[in-house]
Amino acid sequence: MSASRFTGRVALVTGAGSGLGRAVALAFGAEGAKVVVAGRTSGPLEETVALIEAAGGTAAAVTADVASAESVRELVRATVQRFGGLDVAVNNAGIFRGGHSAADFPLEDWQALLDTNVTGVLHALQAEVAHMRAHGGGAIVNVSSNLGPHVRVPGVFGYQVSKAAVSALTRAAALDHIADGVRINAVSPGASESSMSLLPGETEAEREVRMKQDSPLGRISSAAEIAAAVLYLASDAAGSVVGADLVIDGGVSA
Repeated sequence: MSASRFTGRVALVTGAGSGLGRAVALAFGAEGAKVVVAGRTSGPLEETVALIEAAGGTAAAVTADVASAESVRELVRATVQRFGGLDVAVNNAGIFRGGHSAADFPLEDWQALLDTNVTGVLHALQAEVAHMRAHGGGAIVNVSSNLGPHVRVPGVFGYQVSKAAVSALTRAAALDHIADGVRINAVSPGASESSMSLLPGETEAEREVRMKQDSPLGRISSAAEIAAAVLYLASDAAGSVVGADLVIDGGVSA
């Protein structure tokens, strides 16, 4: 693996204030990209920027809410203004709502999931493609989940539906925009090094024990493993990968 696959390129990562988004942003910074980290809260974003800069990388933080189309358009404008372009985008921002069956799912939770996890991805993709197709193309990676597109469990109805939609959105958009020079793909992580994979009240140690039973691999995926998959899809090495949904879940959905 080259340590400078993204030298001279600009990468935008949403939901980059913590967890997988932060890991992805750090990975891009380590491989030479100028990274814009985006999210709704400035404090965690500034922490991500500080980590990238401490490792010798270049980054900037921009607050944005993907549920607002105008906010995301401004995010892309700010990215281009700050670093001169946009070559790679990772649409990672997402929320989780669970604990209810389909018949009892609160409509306010349903709407929140759609606004952020589905429409938010569309807002980001539209703003990103608008720039990329006018400036020589680019690569977009949407973060979906193994829950929904690839495996279903009871009690996670709305989240699973929203992530299944992200997978379908990714594949349909990939066909629409490959002729524009924009490659669009998705990753679908399973339980990973993220607070979102903890059950209510569960500790990381308890999750480790649970995953020995629940995963064929016997453990969660590390944030670095998810980030490596994202960077592959965004890299020139994946030049013929279009509309893929790369599952990273230790065999749970196999």
